[in-house]
Amino acid sequence: MKLAQPDTRKRRTLGAVFVIALVVTALLTAFFQTQVLSGRAYKTRSEENRLRPITIPAPRGTIIDRDGDIVATSVASYSVSLLPGAPKVMRQTLWDLAPFLGLSRIQVQALIEKQAARRNDLLTVTEDATYSQVAAIEERRAAFPNVMIVERPKRHYPAGRAIGHIIGYVAEVDSAELQSERYKKAGYKQGRWVGKTGIEKEYEIELGGEEGAYYVEVDAMGRIIDPRRRAGVMQPIPGDTLKLTLDIDLQQFIAEIFPDTMKGAVVAMIPSTGEVLAMYGSPSFDANNFVGGPKLTLWQALSTDPDKPLLNRIGAALYPPASTWKLATAAAGVEAGILKADTRMPIPCTGGMYYAGRYARCWYAPGHGSLDLVGAIQHSCNVYFYQVGIRLGLQNLIKAGVRYGFTSKTGIDLPNEKAGEFPTGLAWYKKRFGSEPTPSEVMSLSIGQGPNAQTVLRMAHFYSAIAGNGTAPEPHLVARHGAGEGPGAIKIGLSEEGLQALWAGLARVTGYWGPNDYGTAVQSGLERWQLYGKTGTAQNPHGPDHGWFAGFAGPPGARPQIAIAVLVEHGLHGSDVAPIAAKATDFYLRRKYNLPSDPKPLLIDRWQSGRCPWSSTCTIADSASAVSPITPKFGPGGKHLNPVGVAPSLRAP
Repeated sequence: MKLAQPDTRKRRTLGAVFVIALVVTALLTAFFQTQVLSGRAYKTRSEENRLRPITIPAPRGTIIDRDGDIVATSVASYSVSLLPGAPKVMRQTLWDLAPFLGLSRIQVQALIEKQAARRNDLLTVTEDATYSQVAAIEERRAAFPNVMIVERPKRHYPAGRAIGHIIGYVAEVDSAELQSERYKKAGYKQGRWVGKTGIEKEYEIELGGEEGAYYVEVDAMGRIIDPRRRAGVMQPIPGDTLKLTLDIDLQQFIAEIFPDTMKGAVVAMIPSTGEVLAMYGSPSFDANNFVGGPKLTLWQALSTDPDKPLLNRIGAALYPPASTWKLATAAAGVEAGILKADTRMPIPCTGGMYYAGRYARCWYAPGHGSLDLVGAIQHSCNVYFYQVGIRLGLQNLIKAGVRYGFTSKTGIDLPNEKAGEFPTGLAWYKKRFGSEPTPSEVMSLSIGQGPNAQTVLRMAHFYSAIAGNGTAPEPHLVARHGAGEGPGAIKIGLSEEGLQALWAGLARVTGYWGPNDYGTAVQSGLERWQLYGKTGTAQNPHGPDHGWFAGFAGPPGARPQIAIAVLVEHGLHGSDVAPIAAKATDFYLRRKYNLPSDPKPLLIDRWQSGRCPWSSTCTIADSASAVSPITPKFGPGGKHLNPVGVAPSLRAP
């Protein structure tokens, strides 16, 4: 039996010391973790709770043309926003701001509804306030203590309507775009302005830059205390400068000469490189009117306009190519070895011909008689090309069309381009129409009719191949490394002799060689330059025919410097459209070779004004008495011989 009891006080003391030591150690560890290891993070979080970032938009990159002239730039503008506050105060402020910012009753009501849905957020009233509007508000700063004004860059397009379909426009990013991988990767957020169409959309990442921010202090409720007091600034990074292949002077010239009451498109490019010099669609729109977001009334007007000014007729509208496609038939025949410059078909043109139980007419009812390839291109003889198509066979003609790119996109660096509609094989007819093609179907296809619809861009690209030794790089608008080397490039297997045959026929289209020997675009012949081309008249079930002209031009005896295609909806005939192409090529070439401009460069202009139609050194008397037994030769390296005579008024496909 133990007489002494153990001392429990000592044991309890030791336990208490241990617990205290453990607690102190835990507190010290937590303190070290909070103050030392995670101090920066907690400080940042604290600052984030105290400060709110206000986005500073990055100036979008400047866009320049091939000569360095500005196509798109950024100018100073201002955004006006309301600080979060009592709904009654914000509503009253909006009504007070309305006369200074030109806000309608509908716009004010829309802003009130927007504020009600997001009460703790800044309410952006406008992002396109002018300097005078901002000055008027600042003069009355005491009346608008809850108004915040921020300077921001605004897009400006000096050429206006002339470049609407090329350049596109910018507007606020929508939720669907934010979900795209492209914008997720770039870190885009709601409220950012992005390109919606055209170059602005295609090169958004390069042009967009990186947004900056400045920080303002907020209270516990998240309300900005003083918008003019800034706690820090992160400067934005401007977007890259983008250089286009575009010739803005040529672009504006085409916009000026295109009939303002007509609809259509023009594409001009350099054959050897694929560089696009001009792309104009009519009617167009002024992208400056979309800056800050398109106004509802403007958008409704453009959307409901029967002329469809928002439709990109350059690369997103399809048209039957008509007789301009005869050159594809000719190229296929030359490539297959069944055509040469002097090849004649066995059946002369008497106004039409029978084949497989079908009588197909020529556009010229009296008939062209017996023609060789050069003459058939010159006179656009249907009967000749019917027989070329029959000799090739439908399957081979289709294969050639597919190789020449008529079933695909050109690959130009613009969004929303459409591929052409064209058979991909004999089975295509069964799938599309539910039946096999008739034997006579080849006749329609050989002259650009039947199931064949192409963009103006595609036709310009194809004629670039004819002008460029049978090859055409992929069309492109931005000068960049590897441009033109994409899958859109096409190659036509033509020899030098084959190219000369096609060039000779195209040259005679714009020439006058005698009273009964002239081309379908004779009135559009140029004095200083050789214009090669093909007219086309496409039947339109909804009204007058569409007019086409496609070709190329350059100094006599030299390689072509420019290829061009023109389409005018309801333009009646290709000969009516050809003057647009002729004037555009003359304008470009004169500037290229530093020559003075000529306001009346066409053969018909010279004749009507009393000048010699084909030379600056002759007289009308000379031309009236001249005879022309000459059959000149044109082609790569071929010598140019001036046509003679006075051009009559002609209209032909």
